[in-house]
Amino acid sequence: MSRRNFKVLYVSGEVSPFVRISALADFMASFPQAIEEEGFEARIMMPKYGTINDRKFRLHHVLRLSDIEVHLKEKTDLLHVKVTALPSSKIQTYFLYNEKYFKRNGLFTDIHSGNDLKGSTDKVVFFNVGVLETLLRLGWKPDIIHCHDWYASLIPLLLKTVYANHEFFSEVKTVLTIHNIYRQGVLPYKAFQKLLPDEVCSALHRSNDEVNMLYTGVEHVDLLTTTSKRYAEEIVQDGLQTFGLGRVLEEHQGKFYGILNGIDNRQWNPSTDKLIKKRYSIEHMEGKLDNKKAMLEEAGLPYREGVPVVGVIANFDEYQGAVLLQQSLQELVSLDIQLIICGSGDKKYEKLFQDFVAEHPEQVSLQAEYSDSFFHLAIAGMDILLMPGMIESCGMIQMFAMNYGTIPVAYAGGGIVETIDDLDEERGSGFIFHEYTPESLVEKLKEALQCFHDEECWLQMVNVGMTRDFTWKESAEEYGQLYRQLLEK
Repeated sequence: MSRRNFKVLYVSGEVSPFVRISALADFMASFPQAIEEEGFEARIMMPKYGTINDRKFRLHHVLRLSDIEVHLKEKTDLLHVKVTALPSSKIQTYFLYNEKYFKRNGLFTDIHSGNDLKGSTDKVVFFNVGVLETLLRLGWKPDIIHCHDWYASLIPLLLKTVYANHEFFSEVKTVLTIHNIYRQGVLPYKAFQKLLPDEVCSALHRSNDEVNMLYTGVEHVDLLTTTSKRYAEEIVQDGLQTFGLGRVLEEHQGKFYGILNGIDNRQWNPSTDKLIKKRYSIEHMEGKLDNKKAMLEEAGLPYREGVPVVGVIANFDEYQGAVLLQQSLQELVSLDIQLIICGSGDKKYEKLFQDFVAEHPEQVSLQAEYSDSFFHLAIAGMDILLMPGMIESCGMIQMFAMNYGTIPVAYAGGGIVETIDDLDEERGSGFIFHEYTPESLVEKLKEALQCFHDEECWLQMVNVGMTRDFTWKESAEEYGQLYRQLLEK
């Protein structure tokens, strides 16, 4: 097969800055551009949630992409598409919209997410079928459809059943990347029976009258990846880490690859970042203090000279560290720090953190809703990024932090140990704790605070972190090779 600009469609439930729930959104904000630099043509499709501001992101209607019929088993719904370019790039991003499914927030949920389940199966099936129908109307034929997490995991099966004999899709290959293995899209089987033909329903992975979307995707996709080599090994070998997918991942190990995340230095560079208070660089670090002061002001906390600001940026669920953070709060406020918690998720944790802030208003702040600008400002303004997550396939936020001279303290999991060098006598860019306990977290944070108050130690760590190469180049090259191998089969 001659070398040419192959076309890749990326399908995701979240893309930053439009919607950010997890590190997947950060991946989608930069990787498609990196793969274009490897000679591919990339486009993105995602849902148009009601929370997305059309004016802010310059979304516009495309007349020929209106009133697309999405035929389901017992009904036909209409799909409308809006388009914009991914910020800082020219990559076309298509937003699939139907008011019934996506106007009221519309984020995808499943049985295990603890949120409203009503209509979830209809929503995700509509989106997956809608992606393929939009491609038909658009007339843009991708060589590869690259699906991300359970939100898009039905597409590989649809291509092998309903669309198997459709000439447009005859040579299209599929890739699925697992970013969040514990979010699998578990939904009631009877809901699928009302929406999809028998040939699809019979091939869904079922257990106790429930369908597992991610498991189904793994079974039917052509190529499977996750976001670090170590994590790929962990979720095949470690029973607890696989959340029930160990057997199927082992069965398909021959097509399963771990490729480390990267970041886009054009979007995440303190010397050029337009979203922070004052730009700075490793040679001129004075601006970092200005960002710290601005961040504290926005967070409603007083600036205290010489006191480190510790920040947490996470989705509030047990796997992203809400439980461990809760268990550690009293110890954390006993330290001479200021704590900023950024995130949302399970309402019980939001309430718990809100109550804790009310008890410690001068020391702790909760930012349950925050803009992309505050996200950048927080990364620039924090001294220490605390990462209490139990499971992290790789993530990117620790790389953002180190690029901005913010030191991560993180639990040893997946790609964390591939991206953070734990402090030793000569070199280190962060701190890693190996026991998932409040005691281990606090002890490791105390080590970081001790280094913070030792100017030589801290400057050395900041220097190491800011000079690391976290760019996408090597990973994009690896993906490019896998894409081409897949298309040559």
